[in-house]
Amino acid sequence: MTELAPGDDSFLDDLIALRRRLHAAPEIGLQLPMTQQLVLEALAGLDLEITLGTETSSVVAVLRGGRPGPVVLLRGDMDGLPLVEDTGLPYASTNGAMHACGHDLHVAGLVGAARLLAARQEELPGSMIFMFQPGEEGYDGAGVMLREGVLDAAGERPIAAYGVHVSADVRTGLVTGRPGTLMAAYSVLDVRVVGRGGHGSRPHEALDPVPATAEMISALYAHVTRRYSAFDPVVLTVGEIHAGSAPNIIPDQTHFRAGVRSFSTAVTLQLVDELPRFVTDIGRAHGLTVRATMRNVLPATINDAVEAETFAQTASDLFGEDRYQELENPRTGSEDFSRVLAEVPGAYGFVGAAKDFDPADMPASNHSPQARFDDSVLADQALLLATLAWERLRAASSGGGVAEG
Repeated sequence: MTELAPGDDSFLDDLIALRRRLHAAPEIGLQLPMTQQLVLEALAGLDLEITLGTETSSVVAVLRGGRPGPVVLLRGDMDGLPLVEDTGLPYASTNGAMHACGHDLHVAGLVGAARLLAARQEELPGSMIFMFQPGEEGYDGAGVMLREGVLDAAGERPIAAYGVHVSADVRTGLVTGRPGTLMAAYSVLDVRVVGRGGHGSRPHEALDPVPATAEMISALYAHVTRRYSAFDPVVLTVGEIHAGSAPNIIPDQTHFRAGVRSFSTAVTLQLVDELPRFVTDIGRAHGLTVRATMRNVLPATINDAVEAETFAQTASDLFGEDRYQELENPRTGSEDFSRVLAEVPGAYGFVGAAKDFDPADMPASNHSPQARFDDSVLADQALLLATLAWERLRAASSGGGVAEG
């Protein structure tokens, strides 16, 4: 395996300084002008072809290697969350937003990977796309960047794509992943039940949508456990219900929404087709009009089997077998890097970054206002990304698949 590790401590010190500047000034959504500027400053001086997004404040940087070869993509997401930070850190955010999911580390780690690869540019057997992405937290920034052509930024499609996500509640430096489905697809079922309102003392003169709505919700919870395999499950949560304005008034209509998680493309498509019909049929049985739609927000994050093996082997070779662990089950959260992996074979995984990890007193997890990340992991994070790319390019240029150590 090619040695890409930096030669001195200033590499990590610089990444920590960048991460803390990002952490102190998080931005939300697709437009992150201050974050974009910090990324551009951090990449200054590298021999990169840089393109800025038009719909978003994305940054796409292409590194051309000195030797011919294919293209590999590395991604880091950049946006924060609408949370008031409660960590007490000296560099904590004070603007009402927070990097509670560790995207500040993702940005700094990707900058580090770019620096490591740029330092060996003449030997690099191919080209790199560094994808700095806004809007992961519910804005489908990956989808926007795909529309803007990130996959063609180097002139040809990548042969592989990789990314990592830090975890605030996993011990620092533990790398995890798995082949196949890593994270769930996310869909939203939106249901409006229309009846005829009236006085609560004379329900027979109205057409009450409330009991039917209650029946739909209970039936949905039962339906997903009986209709879908326990080995390809569905996780459904009705998190939003609206009905009525007073206890003695039968409302004209109700409205509820459910978040639905699934783990395979086939089941996701089945849900989108089936659940609206399911609730509509219940409503019709009560003489009600039902307007039901289901929208697939994100597909499942599915790792290519070969690239997942590359990910696992690279992490084990770099850090030791005790620092890589294959996940037994997928995670039920969702991730828009899934859109990239639907277009390009690749792998996504997790890197533990728990500050003062103690299994007897578990730290706050990602998306918590108390989430704290150990930024000492940044050097390893950058090295893992850079080595994944280097070894994949080297394997391709030698005509092989997974590179040997």
